Amino acid sequence: MYRKIKPDALFTGTELLSAGNVLIVNEEGIVAAIVPEDEAGDDIESISGILSPGFVNAHCHIELSHLKGKIPEGTGLVDFVQKIMTGRGADEEEKNSAMAAAAAELYEGGTIAVGDICNTADSLSLKKNSPLYWHNFIEVSGFNESGAVSRLSAAEDVLDKFNLPYSKFSTLSPHAPYSVSKKLFQLLNEKTAGQLISIHNQEAEAENELYEDKQGKFLELYQNFNIDISSFLPSGKRSWQTWLPYFDRKQTIISVHNTFINQQDISFSTFNVKNAGLYFCLCPNANLYIENSLPPVEMLLQNDLNIVIGTDSYASNRSLNVYDEVLVLQKNFPSIPLATFLKWATINGAKALGIEKQFGSFTAGKKPGLVQLHEGKAKRIQLPGT
Repeated sequence: MYRKIKPDALFTGTELLSAGNVLIVNEEGIVAAIVPEDEAGDDIESISGILSPGFVNAHCHIELSHLKGKIPEGTGLVDFVQKIMTGRGADEEEKNSAMAAAAAELYEGGTIAVGDICNTADSLSLKKNSPLYWHNFIEVSGFNESGAVSRLSAAEDVLDKFNLPYSKFSTLSPHAPYSVSKKLFQLLNEKTAGQLISIHNQEAEAENELYEDKQGKFLELYQNFNIDISSFLPSGKRSWQTWLPYFDRKQTIISVHNTFINQQDISFSTFNVKNAGLYFCLCPNANLYIENSLPPVEMLLQNDLNIVIGTDSYASNRSLNVYDEVLVLQKNFPSIPLATFLKWATINGAKALGIEKQFGSFTAGKKPGLVQLHEGKAKRIQLPGT
């Protein structure tokens, strides 16, 4: 049995087709074809709005879902990080309930796959039976050089739990340049050779100030948490230009946020760094929530970079719906076509997670999920076999 759906417009994963095209899928959601209406035969179902493949949320923190509404907006990144460090604790029932609600929102809003940041194994039971695809980025942090080996070992213990037979794909990843020491970066480079990693990058200008001359607001964070940074030597370069060369073992890197990246950084990566691939993840609602700033989207686009979209966490966002990120990008960068943003949210995200053979586009044989975009909302279209 096949379902034939004719939307007002159809986004294939790469282009936006006008009215008159019909998507044909079987009852399990596997794509058969896209054909003109006059070739589709009978039993065509018309729907309003745009029909899109399922979204790929390239950056999320499902285990922080219990912090929804608990951290005030506009604090700036350094204060935000301190509030996360002191307030992420909660009882198991509260965490599990919040994660379940967040996962349901992801699914119902049309997300098909998630790149999820994990500091603990709290989300394991949720993911075991989830209809979503999860890539688990096991986060590693530690700015004190002397603690690098023990910090890595602790993260590997978490990774081992995720690498049980029922778990989805998982890899170690550095948290951020301001929280990973030089030695820890070097250890991670060896451990992640040929793998996919994720890192929070230049979410605040203070990160660049730290690496350029050991100044800026991050010094306050280290002092408040008694973190000894006496061994830290500034590179005299911007953050991006300092940490990126540490990864030279053919890693694929998802650089997240990039709010304060500039053309000098992009030019540096073009000529000075060798890796398997770079993806730039935008989380605009989180950037507005924390720093009231947006990344230089037009500059990234002009450089023909691989751009993907994430939601970050409930600690820094009001929703986990990828389409809400698309809408805020569309509002703030109206000269960029909607199809471009949708491409970032679908096929680009699938390529970043290495799952483009399964998801991201309405290509025959794929099972990418179906999402209806109508009146500012995204809603999953449920099929009997999905």
